[in-house]
Amino acid sequence: MEQVVLVNEHDEDIGLMEKMEAHEKGLLHRAFSIFVFNSKDELLLQQRAIEKYHSGGLWTNTCCSHPRKNETIVEAANRRLQEEMGFECTLKQTFSFVYKAVLDQGLTEHELDHVVIGFSDTEPILNPEEVMDWKYMTMDAVKQDMEIHPKAYTEWFKIIFNRVHEELNS
Repeated sequence: MEQVVLVNEHDEDIGLMEKMEAHEKGLLHRAFSIFVFNSKDELLLQQRAIEKYHSGGLWTNTCCSHPRKNETIVEAANRRLQEEMGFECTLKQTFSFVYKAVLDQGLTEHELDHVVIGFSDTEPILNPEEVMDWKYMTMDAVKQDMEIHPKAYTEWFKIIFNRVHEELNS
């Protein structure tokens, strides 16, 4: 049973809860979102596996997940990048913010999300239980495609993308 770390708005631990229950109740918990760029400054996107418990088949950032109790954000990000995308790279925690997004299946993402940036030209080796496809796109191309095809992208990625885009251009 996978648990998430419940937090307050100051990222202070307030307890643990089973992941699905936290998403059903929409409780604030710690998370991270990885954005890996290649040497052409293109973002590595993943298409979530159809079988995922929510948002199956949608495009999103390189990798997202939740750190375990007593696991740092960078440790967790490295673990999940390897588990989902099959490679490692140097990752740097950049900024964090709180967001809330209503998903399919009656679930809500309410996360204090730590954005992690990495750089790599390594071709992913996908875990088919997590990811069905991948591609590199420039940030401008992603922004344009999200405007044309918003339903092709995860709800959280649309929120996080804009924040990352602002941070990289400031």
